[in-house]
Amino acid sequence: MSEKLIELLNRAIAREIQVSIQYMWQHVRVSGPYAAAIGGVFKEIAIQEMKHAEAIAERVDYLGGVPTTKPDPITVGENWREMLELDVKAEEEAIALYREIIETAQAEGDYTTARLFRQILMDEEEHHDEFKTLLEE
Repeated sequence: MSEKLIELLNRAIAREIQVSIQYMWQHVRVSGPYAAAIGGVFKEIAIQEMKHAEAIAERVDYLGGVPTTKPDPITVGENWREMLELDVKAEEEAIALYREIIETAQAEGDYTTARLFRQILMDEEEHHDEFKTLLEE
């Protein structure tokens, strides 16, 4: 596979590690009247994001690359609203990146990576919708 695809996959891993930590710390730190409801969502999605990181790392290894261990910068936020705003943005960035990965993988004939990212993209779109809905309520 191309260096470009491995680089994109490592960007995805860095992002997945980042948000898994970010969302878990938000789960721990959220307070206020919505903490019980929102905290559980943060924790559930953090676990899903770590599973994504693992699946992508396994793919990078299979393709002959070395999976990154460095997360993108983590920003927890000061209150539930700021946390959700940060998370909506993080999911939007993931959606854009994962669409690029799908296109690149397909262009290179790597249908397995494209399929993996179509599955992950569906999860990310659900996360985006869930965070936006919580922010609106």
